[in-house]
Amino acid sequence: MKDELNKSFDSLVNKLLGWMNSIVENLPNLILAFLVLMLAYFLANHISKLTLKLLGNRVKQKSVSNIIARLTTVVIVMMGLFLALGILNLSQTLTSLITGAGVLGLVIGLALQGTLSNLISGIVISFREKIQIGNWVETNGFTGEIIDINLKNLTLKESDNNVVMIPNKLILDNPMKNYSLTSYIRVDLSCGVGYESDLEFVEKLTKETLEKTFEKIDDSKPVEFFFTEFGDSSINFRCRFWIEGTKSVHNLNATNKAIIAIKKAFDAEGINIPFPIRTLQFGNNLGLDKNTTDKES
Repeated sequence: MKDELNKSFDSLVNKLLGWMNSIVENLPNLILAFLVLMLAYFLANHISKLTLKLLGNRVKQKSVSNIIARLTTVVIVMMGLFLALGILNLSQTLTSLITGAGVLGLVIGLALQGTLSNLISGIVISFREKIQIGNWVETNGFTGEIIDINLKNLTLKESDNNVVMIPNKLILDNPMKNYSLTSYIRVDLSCGVGYESDLEFVEKLTKETLEKTFEKIDDSKPVEFFFTEFGDSSINFRCRFWIEGTKSVHNLNATNKAIIAIKKAFDAEGINIPFPIRTLQFGNNLGLDKNTTDKES
């Protein structure tokens, strides 16, 4: 029994010594492999920044520059990893990793179809000229400025400063309104005047007021005015005019400015903007039941 324990102990010591000798012999390779990985990491960071700088002047879409820079980082780090494994004489391990990665990629691809769909959608969105970082858009029930487009989602910053992240797949599958593609916005404003008003004068005054308040875009975009209906207490009208702007807040500011200007103009000319009035009328002949009167007497 004692001899067997001695043999086992000697075998364990020999193995440990063999491992120590192997580590000492391969220590230069380990250090070199580590240096290669660190160099690949730093190169990836610097090349990524350089790529962003070079593409920033040539590519209009920031999202495309970001995608290319990220892919460049991944490629450089992977090259460094493979080179480090080669230095360590782990070529067979490298082959096994590549084979396993292929099989694992197939399994992951089947399991994560939604994630891959967002990934592919992100690449497609990044190369679309009409969707760029800084655009003010409305999509999937949210309105805001695009602040980031990555391989997973599109990030919006709403007017209330909240940040919304929408999966890329939903961006491609649903309509999007991009306010930044055109430099003009049409403002739609509704109001009403009293039945006693001179309608032709109301139309003339409204148009002149809006033309003085806002700069005219061009002759093909004049102020439009339409009486729309006989309301309960007013004759309602609708006017439309164009302004320079790319965001919904520009529309709100113009609407606010137009309401103030029209109200001042109407007040100066004595034009009434009525509000709904409900009149309750009671008859004077409130007769009493004759039989009820006789009983009381």
